[in-house]
Amino acid sequence: MTRYVSPEHHAALQARQLVARDFIWFVVRNRETGLPVTDGLWSDVGNISAQVINPDTGLPDMRDWYGSGTLVAIDDIPMVANLTVQNVRARLSQIDDHINTLIRLYDTKQARVEIYRGLFDPDSREMVAPAECRFVGFVDLVEIETPSENEEGGVTLTCASHTQEITRSNPDTRADASQRLRSATDNFFQDSSTAGQWEVFWGSQRGVVPTQPAPKKAKRFFGLF
Repeated sequence: MTRYVSPEHHAALQARQLVARDFIWFVVRNRETGLPVTDGLWSDVGNISAQVINPDTGLPDMRDWYGSGTLVAIDDIPMVANLTVQNVRARLSQIDDHINTLIRLYDTKQARVEIYRGLFDPDSREMVAPAECRFVGFVDLVEIETPSENEEGGVTLTCASHTQEITRSNPDTRADASQRLRSATDNFFQDSSTAGQWEVFWGSQRGVVPTQPAPKKAKRFFGLF
C-alpha cells in the first residue's frame, strides 16, 4: 500500500526529528436540540489550535483541541486498502470534567469520529505540517468503567470505520407508497400489489400470468438500488 506523505513530513522524517501526537475529533448530538456539536481532544498538555487535513475536502482546517490528559491512548490503526470494517479503541480520562460533559451530556451514539496524527518539531514545538487523517468512522460502543477504591477506571470508545455503511441493508420495500416517499410523481410500483393477479389472453390460453419462484432475498444497500 502506497501512502502519500507531504514534503514537510518527509523532510522531518528523513532528519529523524519528530514528536508524534494524536488528535481525535467528534461530531456528537445535542440531546435537547438534536443539533451537531463538535469537540476535539489531543494527547498532550494544554489546549491548542492546530490545523488538520479535512478528510472530506482535502484542505487544511484549523480546529481547537483540548488536552491535559483527556485523551489517554488510541489503539494501533490498521492501514489497509480494502473494504473491511476496521475497529479502533480510544481510551479517555474518566475524571476529566470535559470528558464527562462530552460522554454524558451529549449523545455519542453513532457520533462521527476522525483520528489524526500530528508530527511536531522537538525544537520549535510546532507542527511541521497539518495533521494527516488516519481514520474516519463512528462511535460503535461506549464503555464507562467506574472503578472501586484503588482501581483504575476510564472511558473506552470502540469506533468502527466508515466502511460499515456498505454493510447496512435497506429496509425499504417494493411498494407504491414507499416509492412515492422518494418522489410523489414516481408511480413505478403502482401496480406491484395487483400485477400477479392480472389475466392475459394469449391465443386460446387465458388466465393469470405464470411467475417464477421468488429468488432468495438479497440485501439492498443504501445508494445502490
